[in-house]
Amino acid sequence: MVIWVDADACPNVIKEVLYRAADRTKTQVTFVANQSLRVPPSPWLKTLRVPAGFDVADNEIVKRVEKGDLVITADIPLAAEVLEKGGEALNPRGERYSPVTIREKLTLRDFMDTMRASGVQTGGPAAMSPRDRQQFANALDSWLTQRQR
Repeated sequence: MVIWVDADACPNVIKEVLYRAADRTKTQVTFVANQSLRVPPSPWLKTLRVPAGFDVADNEIVKRVEKGDLVITADIPLAAEVLEKGGEALNPRGERYSPVTIREKLTLRDFMDTMRASGVQTGGPAAMSPRDRQQFANALDSWLTQRQR
């Protein structure tokens, strides 16, 4: 069981939660990004630097993810591909993606892309709150507990 992190856009507070969880549960966590990353020294934390480019990190994660692995990402198309391969996906706000919810999210994402393309300003996601961080930590702990049984 491996946790893969779409690290280019992953908030630092979420990375901190992952660092602690990896050491506490002895779970490998690999941070994938197109830039150099610094992680604390740990046998459970790894980084994988990929070349810059559109979806290069996402494609690398999809290539490497295996059934039962967890991917941390806010990227809905990446989450959909992970689910198709038998992996699981969790966003940085603590929401688990499922085959049912991912279809809804892809539809909404496509609709919002269409709106933005037509000039409508839709705004971005709200800033991470302490509640979001706690929801993520709880969802991650739940996943880890299930896997260790």
